[in-house]
Amino acid sequence: MQIVLLGTGNVAVVLGRLIANSEHSITQVYGRNRDNARLLAEELSAISGSPVAFTAETKSLDLSAGLYLVAVSDSALIDIKNWLKLDKQLVAHTAGGVSQNVLKTVSANYGIFYPLQSLRKEMTRIPHIPFLVDGNTPENLATLFDLAKDLSPDTSMADDTARLKLHVGAIIVNNFTNYLFTLAEDYCRQEDIPFNTLKPLIREVAERIDHASPGTLQTGPAIRNDEGTIQKHKEMLRSYPALFHLYDEITRSIQQYYQSRSGQV
Repeated sequence: MQIVLLGTGNVAVVLGRLIANSEHSITQVYGRNRDNARLLAEELSAISGSPVAFTAETKSLDLSAGLYLVAVSDSALIDIKNWLKLDKQLVAHTAGGVSQNVLKTVSANYGIFYPLQSLRKEMTRIPHIPFLVDGNTPENLATLFDLAKDLSPDTSMADDTARLKLHVGAIIVNNFTNYLFTLAEDYCRQEDIPFNTLKPLIREVAERIDHASPGTLQTGPAIRNDEGTIQKHKEMLRSYPALFHLYDEITRSIQQYYQSRSGQV
């Protein structure tokens, strides 16, 4: 399939690389910043061995492609009716928390092509990417599903509601945990202790859930109701208000959660 890629950010770059390495092809890159569009087109040309055009004007889009893949910010998507008009060409966006209906005014054929993964253009390798797809007709859904399946064996259909639920889960396991890592790194720096010493623990915790439910793996003073250790930790964190608040809230949440579970047994 020939694809026009709209966007030059993290998701656009990584998906562009993935597609350029497949049997499908990016024929044109659109970006509001002409230099960014040119650089991405040049990179994808080098990967695929075929020329990739670029433009900073939607009026100059190649209208002969089989898919127009919109990988832009949520705010740009909400405003898409003001900057993108197609006819009957298939268009899909890559956002997790935006309905496919935002594309109604763009084309008669539209859908979702959502990579449920944290993607950054600085990546030296493309990680495993689960794709969630949808379409406003069975035919459009099938087209997007087949494309996603060619890029990843982990592909499934998800309507707007299911995708939003998974997006919430993704925010919790990715953005929230990364924020905790950030606070922990700041704490280690200010206390002059090595954050690197914690990295093997981070990897071990993440790897364990490949083999067991997270609910069966909880450890620590909260689940043991070790109030002595909890109070020592809280005292140490008093000069770190954000960490103190999170430590207190999460500790009580863990205790309440497991007390409730034990009461259900």
